[in-house]
Amino acid sequence: MLKEFKEFATKGNVIDMAIGVIVGGAFQKIVTSLVNDIIMPTVAIFTGKVTFDDLTLTVGNSVIKYGSFITTVVDFLIIAFSIFIAIRTFTKLNNKTKENLEKLTKKDGNDEEVEPEPTTKVCPYCCSEIDFKATRCPHCTSVLEDTVEVSK
Repeated sequence: MLKEFKEFATKGNVIDMAIGVIVGGAFQKIVTSLVNDIIMPTVAIFTGKVTFDDLTLTVGNSVIKYGSFITTVVDFLIIAFSIFIAIRTFTKLNNKTKENLEKLTKKDGNDEEVEPEPTTKVCPYCCSEIDFKATRCPHCTSVLEDTVEVSK
């Protein structure tokens, strides 16, 4: 059982997930500080309340802390928007990379590599490599026929 746990814990996905959780926790602290220390006090300037955490509604013996809830919602929206921007940027970069790879391999609709246009051919008389459009061999001066072997 210990061996199975070791295999599970050392797989790349588990380690990546652990790093994500740690970085996410740190990011959450930064966003919470941004909301509590900068955004909500700025909003408080316009609303007249020093902090939203003080906003409550008392019904009987129950206290509903809707100000704290508003702060948490703002916190969530900032984190969600940041993740959205990061994923959108990553997706754009990933798509550009795929497009560049497809351009380099020049694939057609059948996912088969397209052969590049030949630029040279072999003279059937002297076996010299000549330009593909040549109608006479510059080496042996032979007139070339239409069926000439293409050089690769």
